[in-house]
Amino acid sequence: MSLRTALLLLAAAGALPGAALARPGAEASPRAAIATAVKLARWQLARMTDTSHISRAGGETRNPRAWEQAAFWVGMTALADHGAPADIGKAILDMGAANQWQPGRLPFFADDHAITQSYLWAAKHNADAAPLQSVRRTFDNVVDNAPRVTLAFVVPEKGGYGATECLARWCWCDALFMAPPAMLELSKQTGDPRYRDYALREIWATTNFLYDPAERLFYRDSRFFDRRDTQGRKMFWSRGNGWVLAGLALMIPKLPKGDPERKKLETLFIEMAGKIKAVQKPDGYWAPSLLAPEDSPPESSGTGFYTYGLAWGVKAGLLPRAEYAPAIRKGWSALTRAIQPDGRLGWVQQVSDRPEQVLATDTQYYGVGAFLLAAAAVADLGLD
Repeated sequence: MSLRTALLLLAAAGALPGAALARPGAEASPRAAIATAVKLARWQLARMTDTSHISRAGGETRNPRAWEQAAFWVGMTALADHGAPADIGKAILDMGAANQWQPGRLPFFADDHAITQSYLWAAKHNADAAPLQSVRRTFDNVVDNAPRVTLAFVVPEKGGYGATECLARWCWCDALFMAPPAMLELSKQTGDPRYRDYALREIWATTNFLYDPAERLFYRDSRFFDRRDTQGRKMFWSRGNGWVLAGLALMIPKLPKGDPERKKLETLFIEMAGKIKAVQKPDGYWAPSLLAPEDSPPESSGTGFYTYGLAWGVKAGLLPRAEYAPAIRKGWSALTRAIQPDGRLGWVQQVSDRPEQVLATDTQYYGVGAFLLAAAAVADLGLD
């Protein structure tokens, strides 16, 4: 039996998450957040091979195995697990099969590992062994040939950004979303502690290097340690810290309760969450530069990741509901306002490594992924 035939049979039998909602006579999700997210997901699914609506589309944007689309698929897994119709889960499986369950091209680059999170979701939802086998090969290579390089982010004159030596490790804060959730999930699915041990060692190496304990925020990478704005304020990029907070929300549940490493990650999450709540703007968005909210445009990718992280934290019992619910509601309201008349999610800062200007028409796969994560977490709290 072909994989596509198996997927169709699973969907028809209701074996995929949310499949019951797609059967004749079944009611749609009563949760407004999930309904909104499904509509946005379908808008994006119809445009996965058309990047004409993305104002700054590069080679990675068009690559179905690269991080930009991968973050969308991470959001899709959350949506599929929260009562979405069967076509959402089936789309994830179809994507993985089309990719032959392969990661991105670079063997140690965390951004090229992000797509494996959706493959591991698939490994739990179909009988095909290919997704798990492929992900295991990917991370066996990482563990067995661990790079020995510094975390200092030095861009060489020859070769440019892509030749930066430290990219073989997690030397930029975004990486904490991209690779470690997959490694922890792989360890959980296989029972092999090597992936867990590697991930935790590198998570703490990155945190010890990039986390500013006074500000309770992460520098994007070491190039930003000494950068200041015109008012002398440190530069903490919204989406960069959003990657981290969302990454922690993805990582923590993959460790057993009571595990000392889980408790350490929870402590870091709580510290960051308090700061994130404090710097939210009155309109519900977070500024592209977190410590510089004045005259800043709306920005929906960081806002999506923060809304997701804070809502997950309340559901997990790490954050007091009464204290954080207002921030979550404001964040969700801001996200829904960012949806444009043509159906796209607007106000998504384009690919970058620092705060920049944003337009209402700016959209991107990863912004939609953040929105889907936020919708699932908001629905969990009944705040929609």
